[in-house]
Amino acid sequence: MNTPIYDFVRRYADSDAIRAHMPGHKGRGALGCEALDLTEITGADELYAPEGIIAESEANASALFGCRTLYSAEGSSLCIRAMLYLAMRWALAQGRKPVIAAARNAHRSFLTAAVLLDLEVIWLPPDPQQSYLASGGADTWKSCLDAPVKPCALYLTSPDYLGSIADIRAAAEFCHANDMLLLVDNAHGAYLQFLPESLHPSALGADLSCDSAHKTLPVLTGGAYLHIHDDAPEICSRYAKNAMALFGSTSPSWLILTSLDLCNACLGDAYIPQMREAAGAVAEMKKELLSAGWRLFGREPLKLTLQPKLCGYTGTELAAILQEQRIFVEFADPDHTVLMLSPKNSPSELAAIRSALLGIPMREPISTEPPEFSVPPHIFTPRQAVFYCDTEILPTAQCIGRICAEFAVACPPAVPVVICGERITAAAAACMQYYGIEKCSVVKSNQTAV
Repeated sequence: MNTPIYDFVRRYADSDAIRAHMPGHKGRGALGCEALDLTEITGADELYAPEGIIAESEANASALFGCRTLYSAEGSSLCIRAMLYLAMRWALAQGRKPVIAAARNAHRSFLTAAVLLDLEVIWLPPDPQQSYLASGGADTWKSCLDAPVKPCALYLTSPDYLGSIADIRAAAEFCHANDMLLLVDNAHGAYLQFLPESLHPSALGADLSCDSAHKTLPVLTGGAYLHIHDDAPEICSRYAKNAMALFGSTSPSWLILTSLDLCNACLGDAYIPQMREAAGAVAEMKKELLSAGWRLFGREPLKLTLQPKLCGYTGTELAAILQEQRIFVEFADPDHTVLMLSPKNSPSELAAIRSALLGIPMREPISTEPPEFSVPPHIFTPRQAVFYCDTEILPTAQCIGRICAEFAVACPPAVPVVICGERITAAAAACMQYYGIEKCSVVKSNQTAV
């Protein structure tokens, strides 16, 4: 598979051109990558109106993913905003109110888009026995039909941060039977397209989905894809570039675009067999860890999520132990330790992870459970809370009864515990404190919605 963006950038970098254009480093600097960092000069194409090398490269990506695929140099956050905008356009064209049903474990970029677009969100109830980071099952998303206004779209995060994968095929069938779009934040699952049997949302019927390519593929941080299914409403494809341009920078990173372009060639060459080999190696490691007494969570092939309390460790304790052996994990909270792996982790690195975990002695189980969580009462819309209310920051323990004014999140994973506009209950405050959120922005007293 050819690499038109990389070829152009490399030719320009190797030329003796005088750069009388942006960026200011002029192709020289201490990082060593400055020569490849360009702007939209003649011949370099435009990301949101491509007719040349970017259009050709996106066509290559589309062939790999089996749908229309567009590039983002601003991560899945840009793609999520575009997906919601497109769902809104589709609903309005049908004379419907743009209401989105969403699982509670949506990334904060979903919320910022809801605020900017003034969307109404039906929050699906989480499983009270699971972490607030976990996805709900089919019964959860089917409950959206009980809402006063039927949503125009269902929004799922799959895989979620802990490695659970939703039944996307069933969700797509449910949505299409009820005249709804299915939107999937697949930020952690770009590689799912290239398993022996694809688990990618675009292959399972999702109308719109997005991937953070940089999370699991050999792409620079910020590289992402927006995918539009061939059977999605025509309006989604027609306004896709407009949607990206509405929220995106007019100065996309050419380093990121070049890495997305090179990834096409990589995926068309030896990387897919390497990925499947890595998935097999991780599966074998998981079997050994289970036999040794470790408890695992989720079924994502290249994510290793441990629940170490049964072995006598909190997730954060286990992460600290691994870090002493120079193994840096993706995420840890009191209940989980998450490792994200890829074919770029060498066999020796996987062996070191396996050896480190198998060498940790088992201790008496920790019985402490995370606090139960239920959806707090909704007082203001997210837009009202963010745009129109005076706020103050208080210790979380003093926020009980107050209305959350911003996104009460930790990053990673940037999944809110309480949504702006919701009243913070004692249970919600306990949940925030459990996950390390010690302060919260709340609406000042005696404020009414605008």
